[in-house]
Amino acid sequence: MIRTFIALSLALTPALASANEPAAESAVATVPAKDKQLVIVSFDGAHDNALWEKSLDMAKRTNAHFTYFLSCTFLMTRADGREIYKPPGMKPGRSNVGFAQSRDEIATRAGHIWQAHLDGHDIASHACGHFDGKGWTKADWQSEFTTFDAALRDAWKKADKPDAEPEGWAEFARTGIKGFRAPYLSLSDGLLPALKASGFTYDASLVTKGPGWPTEKDGLPRFGLPLIPEGPSKRPVIGMDYNLFVRHSMGVENKKDSATFEARTYEAYRKAFDKEYAGDRIPLQLGFHFVEMNGGAYWRALDRLLTEVCGKPDVACVNYAQALPMIEQAKKKADRSAF
Repeated sequence: MIRTFIALSLALTPALASANEPAAESAVATVPAKDKQLVIVSFDGAHDNALWEKSLDMAKRTNAHFTYFLSCTFLMTRADGREIYKPPGMKPGRSNVGFAQSRDEIATRAGHIWQAHLDGHDIASHACGHFDGKGWTKADWQSEFTTFDAALRDAWKKADKPDAEPEGWAEFARTGIKGFRAPYLSLSDGLLPALKASGFTYDASLVTKGPGWPTEKDGLPRFGLPLIPEGPSKRPVIGMDYNLFVRHSMGVENKKDSATFEARTYEAYRKAFDKEYAGDRIPLQLGFHFVEMNGGAYWRALDRLLTEVCGKPDVACVNYAQALPMIEQAKKKADRSAF
């Protein structure tokens, strides 16, 4: 677990650069105030099986639905990876976040993915080996997507339990993955054409100056994690656990001050929520990883926030796939009210 944590910490570092580079897109949706407040929570990586269980339990307790951006190397062993995974421009079998440690681990993870699907959560793509694709071509991205599709399709075979594959898994693997988030939130000119050619219906790889409506580029809705004020100085930080981890402890695990970090995080999340809830009700997006950094401070802050707000009748804690039609419906309502 320690090796996995270090690998993920190193793999996530470039996301910090995005804090000063909020993305600009066209065709911002205009939605009237006082529509339902959306809270959209996502998890990148989706690997640790204990945290699969913890997140699914959190969702049931708080009446929330999540998006899980899955890295596909967690559905193959390292030996599998040497045979079937060639990252663009690299030797076969490379991964910045590792692989499954055993076939039993793959089976357990596939079971959690299926349960999440049955529970109404959104399983989406985080590509495979968590590489920075800023220089990738359309073909490079499509290669990642093809490997992802095969890894999901063949997960039960790679687990050596083909007879345990649930009925409906093949169709889910073929048609159920509609969303994408780029590792490191790092984009290239080839990404959007590849997403469209591969049938994705949304991208969640952007960063915005504050909570924002999804924008649209070449017909594809694109979401962005917001910069939110945090800490005594209220300096903006990306609304993602890793960025807070670096802000609070320079990316070094510090369990001693976990309660302080939790309190700061909860205050930032709650104030960001309250501002939108009392204002234009722009969706609040928050991102997490399957690593409990600084003693679990960020997951505890999330649990507290969702427990407090998701039960409100005018709040919907939804995943990206659920949010899209709700936003489109609100946009149509706004368009009709303009006449």
